[in-house]
Amino acid sequence: MNHDLHETLTAWRRHLHAHPELGRYEQATSAFVQEKLTELGVPFTPGVGGYGIVATLSRGGSERSVGLRADMDALPIVEANDLPYTSQNPGVMHACGHDGHTTALLGAAALLKEDPSWSGTVQLVFQPAEEGAGGAQAMLADGILERFPMQRIFALHNWPGLEAGTVAVHRGPVMSEPGRFRITLNGKAGHGALPEQAHDPIVAMGHLIVALQTIVARNVDPMESAVVSIGQVHGGTASNQIPSSVFIEGTFRTFVPAVRDRLLARIRTIAEHVAATFEMTADVEIMHGSATVNTPAEEEMAAAAGEAAGLAVRRDLKASTTGEDFAHFLQRLPGCYIWMGNGPTAPNGELHNNRYNFNDAILPAASGWLAAVAKQALASNA
Repeated sequence: MNHDLHETLTAWRRHLHAHPELGRYEQATSAFVQEKLTELGVPFTPGVGGYGIVATLSRGGSERSVGLRADMDALPIVEANDLPYTSQNPGVMHACGHDGHTTALLGAAALLKEDPSWSGTVQLVFQPAEEGAGGAQAMLADGILERFPMQRIFALHNWPGLEAGTVAVHRGPVMSEPGRFRITLNGKAGHGALPEQAHDPIVAMGHLIVALQTIVARNVDPMESAVVSIGQVHGGTASNQIPSSVFIEGTFRTFVPAVRDRLLARIRTIAEHVAATFEMTADVEIMHGSATVNTPAEEEMAAAAGEAAGLAVRRDLKASTTGEDFAHFLQRLPGCYIWMGNGPTAPNGELHNNRYNFNDAILPAASGWLAAVAKQALASNA
């Protein structure tokens, strides 16, 4: 990548960082991407699955096709960085690097448009609402695969702590299946000084919280991976009243469907039986997604693309218990999701931290890998 393009991409990335938008509200972000695609001379279709965009580059000589995907949304976090391009939208921040991913895909579009060495069709997918708002599902429901055919699909995520510009390609699972649960215990309200007249859901919830932490320790094979974490506890409005109900919300992560099914069955059973022990009922609501799992042939393409782009490639990193809705694309298409090293982690510079910042120095590597993996896929006999 030449210096001028790198400088341009850096300016674009910092603009996006300064103007973050939450999932399903990426109107200005989508407009910005459309403006830059127009400047690059790349045709596109807006409004796919909400504010999503699919840009298409085609060159005769081959009927092969490939998809490249980047996410666009930000997080409901108050940014703590003091930068010339700190978020101007209070309470919203690009704390996961989607500003960098979007910019890298624009960079790949620029590189591929000027590169005569490939033929076929590249679909550049700018996806909204990755952070738990169903963006991938919305694009799929809007017929993205039927309207913009692609034989396989690739994506990347920046990874703080991994050497800048290094491509990490996992064998199989990359990220876990994310899930959420909400459990409400329904008791009987009463005066705090007369507990015998009430059925106290706060006491029962204390027992339930402890019991849920036994699932991973006692119901999951030690050779498998799972997480159960409770992030919210809600109940009560007065210090001298026993409330009628209390609810908790939490997350779970698994990689294997059988482990997920066992975990969910235990959550439900434990909640119902703890409730019965304290003469009350439990309402259990569970939502879950899918694990992000690479396919073998596409893993090899991703690694070969890293080498072709002159980047270091690693195959030894463990999967993460974070989640990604790119998994929904991988359920429909073969593909690969890689981590792109963001460089050393600054203090409090982890993903989803209020001091995180995407490393603009890796934009040439990120755009270069995306362009290289598209060419690799279009040229492959797999």
